[in-house]
Amino acid sequence: MAGKIPRPASARSILGGTASGHVIATQEALSFWGGVDPATARVIDVHHPLHGTCLTGSILVMPASRGSCTGSGVLLDLVLTGRAPAALVFSETEDVLTLGALIASEMFGKPLPVLRIGPDAFAALSRARTAHITDRAVVADGLEIPLVPSATFALDLTEADHAMLDGQQGVAIQQAMRIICAMAAQQGARGLVDVTQGHIDGCIYASSANLTFAEKMADMGVQVRVPTTMNAISVDLANWQAQGVPQSFGDPAARLADAYVRMGCRPTFTCAPYLLDSAPTAGQAIAWAESNAVIFANTVLGARTAKHPDFLDLCIALTARAPLSGVYLDEHRKARRVIDIELPEHVDDSFWPLIGYLAGRAAPDRIALLRGLASAQPSMDDLKALCAAFGTTSAVPMLHVEGVTPEAAGAALDSADSVTISRADMTTAWTLLNEGPEEIELVAIGSPHASLTECRALAETLAGRSRHPDVTVIVTAGRQVISEARSEGLLTKLEDSGVQVLPDLCWCSICEPVFPTRTRTLMTNSGKYAHYGPGLSGRTVRFGSLADCVTAALTGRVPARLPDWLS
Repeated sequence: MAGKIPRPASARSILGGTASGHVIATQEALSFWGGVDPATARVIDVHHPLHGTCLTGSILVMPASRGSCTGSGVLLDLVLTGRAPAALVFSETEDVLTLGALIASEMFGKPLPVLRIGPDAFAALSRARTAHITDRAVVADGLEIPLVPSATFALDLTEADHAMLDGQQGVAIQQAMRIICAMAAQQGARGLVDVTQGHIDGCIYASSANLTFAEKMADMGVQVRVPTTMNAISVDLANWQAQGVPQSFGDPAARLADAYVRMGCRPTFTCAPYLLDSAPTAGQAIAWAESNAVIFANTVLGARTAKHPDFLDLCIALTARAPLSGVYLDEHRKARRVIDIELPEHVDDSFWPLIGYLAGRAAPDRIALLRGLASAQPSMDDLKALCAAFGTTSAVPMLHVEGVTPEAAGAALDSADSVTISRADMTTAWTLLNEGPEEIELVAIGSPHASLTECRALAETLAGRSRHPDVTVIVTAGRQVISEARSEGLLTKLEDSGVQVLPDLCWCSICEPVFPTRTRTLMTNSGKYAHYGPGLSGRTVRFGSLADCVTAALTGRVPARLPDWLS
């Protein structure tokens, strides 16, 4: 007879259903976008313990997801193609994959069970070989974990909310409100909050599921209710055919962008909406998706937004209402971990993404306060790089930097624990992100999209010199930044040095042949792309400073060595 957990199990059904399968367990969160190949369901994140593992049909047991909001779209695609895990079991609150499973059930009639279990049950289930999930229990190798139903809360809805929920404004708005309310309930929200603007992440063509969802909504004639910007898409919209992008990819990617524009979204096509003239101000409640953008908005601008998954971003933009939970609330913006950082002397721009990457690893599941950085006086570009790298290794939507970011004073809870990031930690991480040959065929700048000041810095460092004939140099940037760079004469300077500046797409969505097919090793100054690049591109990726990138561009090689500030 099956045994039971020694202590009362804390196991809750978030999304119901039955499932059986082999158990795949990990102690490390995983981003499905950039970490799982939707065509094979194999883990492609080379830094993750499950690298190479196929997730199809498994009972996937992990703390939570992390990284990109687009993970919901990848999971939906896996469900619709029959490649998904049989069930998802988390030990922490999780929104991105839960939302993908919710869309699969609500809009496509394909349920995928999602559970949340306590630490004892998590440890026990992680040791099991197989598991069977019913509406009453998880049974696994001599183990039985009783399940309690999904939490239900009486949401405090306005008259206008009820009108949308009752279908008075059409089926699409009703569906959007149903999804918002379901997410609010699983987050423990008691009500919804008005938002003043949105940012759509689901316009990246991560899978055909993104297109299916967007066109289904657009064909119903709905329009967003608040000003809504759009993330980078997967093609250079005006030039993809001339660039040789296959019709089989370029056409659906362009159709996906068009579907969101038809719904009233602004075709900004940038993963750095905080660089736009519409950037929010401190205290403003917004609804952004895209992990780096969310973290920057909360951390640096002091705006308020959860890390909304793909699909939920559109639902909120269509209703102007979001679950009132998480970092929309003061109490959830506090730091539960203090990270003391050993600051080397004379750091350069590569220090900030490296610290963001390490801080995310040190605080994968909780908001952190970083101490010891103020004297280095980080610029907006430095903080942009830090936030983006932090979002690749942490699941949380913000952090604080003592003496730098607007809410850092008094941000740490009295109960916060503490850790240290040492120079030795930095050396280890630098080495991890530089396992590759000295010869470089591609320089990748703009993940997230390059700012105008970054374009200036690149032009100044190149100083009119031309790239090596065997090295391709590509900068991705938003349309507004490119327009400003053109007006300032920067674009001409960069192009005269052989630099391509591409709009609309970014490194996390770029594909061949725009990504040069002959590339074996690339150099980037992005901690985010240094992490995701090997899995997304299949190439070796080297990480370094902007000066290292220029060295690679001019000479075709960069010695494998520590930076001066770590030597």
